[in-house]
Amino acid sequence: MWCQWQLYAEAMTRILHLAELEHWQYAQASGEYRQSTRGATLKDVGFIHCSSAEQLPVVASFIYADYTEELVVLELDAAAIANADIEIRMEDGGTGELYPHLYGVLQSGWVKKTYSAEMRSGVLIAPMLYSEPR
Repeated sequence: MWCQWQLYAEAMTRILHLAELEHWQYAQASGEYRQSTRGATLKDVGFIHCSSAEQLPVVASFIYADYTEELVVLELDAAAIANADIEIRMEDGGTGELYPHLYGVLQSGWVKKTYSAEMRSGVLIAPMLYSEPR
């Protein structure tokens, strides 16, 4: 499994998940995040949908275009997840493009950074996510 992470790390520098703020706040209180995507849990889907920084705006526009509440982008700690033997698979999102899917509960401590976000006219607005140097 670690080998898969090393290959992933070479391809992408960040693993991100777009969350509804209320779900993230609950996860901070409980220590576990179990939401896969809008309207579906890890139990429903079997994994938590993630993306790269480049993929995130497209995903957000597709899933959250009409969403009016606050969102938060979670930046995951790939090393901590790998050390816990939780698998992330690069899988086809339906168009041939590969997306990271987290196959397990996300411990809130595995989120190394969060970014405030919102949707405006179907477009993801997360200024701090894209303004930090990488």
